[in-house]
Amino acid sequence: MQFLDRARIVVKGGDGGNGVTAFRREKFVPRGGPSGGDGGRGGSVFMEATDQLNTLLQFRFNPEFRAERGAHGEGSNKHGRDGEDITILVPVGTLVTNADTGELIHDFATIGDRLNIAPGGRGGRGNAQFATSTNRAPRYHEDGRLGAIRHLQMELKLIADVGLVGFPNAGKSTLISRISAAKPKIADYPFTTLVPNLGVVSYGEASDYKTYVVADIPGLIEGAHEGVGLGLDFLRHVERNKLLLHLVDVSSTERDPVEDFTTIQHELASYNPALLEKPQIVVASKLDALDEPERVARLRTFCEAQGLEMLEISSATGLGIKELIFKLGQRLEELQQANKALEVAATADFQETQSVGNR
Repeated sequence: MQFLDRARIVVKGGDGGNGVTAFRREKFVPRGGPSGGDGGRGGSVFMEATDQLNTLLQFRFNPEFRAERGAHGEGSNKHGRDGEDITILVPVGTLVTNADTGELIHDFATIGDRLNIAPGGRGGRGNAQFATSTNRAPRYHEDGRLGAIRHLQMELKLIADVGLVGFPNAGKSTLISRISAAKPKIADYPFTTLVPNLGVVSYGEASDYKTYVVADIPGLIEGAHEGVGLGLDFLRHVERNKLLLHLVDVSSTERDPVEDFTTIQHELASYNPALLEKPQIVVASKLDALDEPERVARLRTFCEAQGLEMLEISSATGLGIKELIFKLGQRLEELQQANKALEVAATADFQETQSVGNR
């Protein structure tokens, strides 16, 4: 399946039905009076976030969505039927902006987020609604209102617990295939991965089954924040990850591991300085192809000086994989507990402020 993380669509709410001008014509009821019914409300277009999608590919083939218009009113005070609403499902992590103004409309960050993106038009009133004591036979009605029409730009930023970053061919795809059921393309040349891949990793005991989601972000290179390589196409997907796993190839290549690490860090900071504030674990990969142990030692010394945790693995042989899986799960649990503590503290502060204000 292709991956698409940008799409432009048009949504239109249904037009309201028109009211009608009608009069009662019944036997034995002379001058029966106005009986024109109201038009029905036009259907609305809703958007809702779901975890059953991870791409915007569907919008490439279906870029226009129109809700049903309301039915017109009829005589005998019969109101028109309301138009049917429609719901557009989008992946969690989708940002919707006004394509004409660039204004952010909504960030669908959680499952079940729902928004009326294009309200339907109100139905027009029939002439029965205009009858008064001084105007008993109005000969006019109201047309329905037009439904809202909007041009939308959608941008998907994948939401995952762990984001794999690093140079092309650093072993990210091999790692995600080893720790999850994901089957990315793997080859011995750069830029093998052209789209992000998601994998679900399970850890813990059988009686305490736990999982987390890992995102394999296509390889970054120097100048990525300016669009070099796959640059701007996929840097946005790093923003939503809770924890970054920085893979550094320590096998006998021409590149220096420390320089590789600092280059990617510079690209992340240049794109969004907040990315460097995310928790991060450094992983020395491809230990099975290591001929110069001092490459690992140099990287470890650098990480210790920077206060970064470092692990050593080989996805090919399985060295350090179990420890890595457990460590990631442990760090994510710690982050979750820390966030809960902050929420509790914030709630307590708010309640205390409210209490003081009520005195």
